[in-house]
Amino acid sequence: QAQLVESGGGLVQAGGSLRLSCAASGRALNRNVMGWFRQAPGKEREFVAAIAWIGEGTWYADSVKGRFTLSRDAAKNTMSLQMNSLKPEDTAIYYCAAETTGRVTTSLYYKYWGPGTQVTVSS
Repeated sequence: QAQLVESGGGLVQAGGSLRLSCAASGRALNRNVMGWFRQAPGKEREFVAAIAWIGEGTWYADSVKGRFTLSRDAAKNTMSLQMNSLKPEDTAIYYCAAETTGRVTTSLYYKYWGPGTQVTVSS
């Protein structure tokens, strides 16, 4: 069974930075795409960013473009999300996801999920 584990969440002041990581382990999965989603209290889970595991391709939500950068390390089976210029509205639980069968921006199509890591941005 494939497993995803997030790390790097925490509390930061507005304007600060955090770096989230997602480590994949377990059986070899069809890791065509890996992505990040987030869910704030009382809101639906929303797309943040995604990256193609083979070849080129990165996608970002408009709300994070220019502030967040997604990267991968195939040798270490990890994906990282560098988050700069954080805003209070970025506060949410951030989830790592892998293996999509549809649109990369739609959580419904992802097969594997991590347990999530809390990011809190204070004003």
